[in-house]
Amino acid sequence: MEYVDLARLESEHGELVLRERRPEGAPVSLELRANGVFVMDTLETSTEQALAAASLSVVADPRAVVVGGLGLGFTMHEVLADSRVEKVAVVELEQALVDWMRDGTIPHGPALLADERVVVVVADIALALAEAGPSSYDLVLLDVDNGPGYLVHDTNAALYRPPFLTSARTVLRPGGALVVWSASEAPELESSLREVFGSAEALPQEVLLQDREERYWLYVARVPEAPA
Repeated sequence: MEYVDLARLESEHGELVLRERRPEGAPVSLELRANGVFVMDTLETSTEQALAAASLSVVADPRAVVVGGLGLGFTMHEVLADSRVEKVAVVELEQALVDWMRDGTIPHGPALLADERVVVVVADIALALAEAGPSSYDLVLLDVDNGPGYLVHDTNAALYRPPFLTSARTVLRPGGALVVWSASEAPELESSLREVFGSAEALPQEVLLQDREERYWLYVARVPEAPA
């Protein structure tokens, strides 16, 4: 297996690396790593697609959506495939990753960001939601880590606690939902969601990764519908 670094960033948040995997006799793929932690690649995108599809299914009218974490754009791509979606605000911490998407370092990036429904916000997701107006969105997807047990940055631990979850609830419209992706069960997160939203549910997601069955989790908390 040959690896070639296409782009690398050292910032106050740590190291971000985009590299190309060149396995002998197999297709070339891209891999994104943050602080040495595997984030995602272009070889297997089932988890990102499952996150978006399952999340969109829990909201009746997801016109305005926030995606926390750009990654390689596959969650955003799946959200944009839903004709009900009119706006997608993608919140990404690293400007460089957005630049790699825009300039074609990530080859599929320019076409994705050309969609007129996409607004890219370069900021910490907590700050971005704190600055958003109340009842601005129908759906918030949190995909910045592989869940609270697998943090890309240690400071992300705050994203799974009541103060941030309260900010997320504030930006949601009646009938809206917050959905958090996790690679494993996260009972403390579920408890925090119940504290803030009044109720929450953990939805197991069976995903086939290269002939390997894996179980991931979506943690869903909803804002009640407005009275008729």
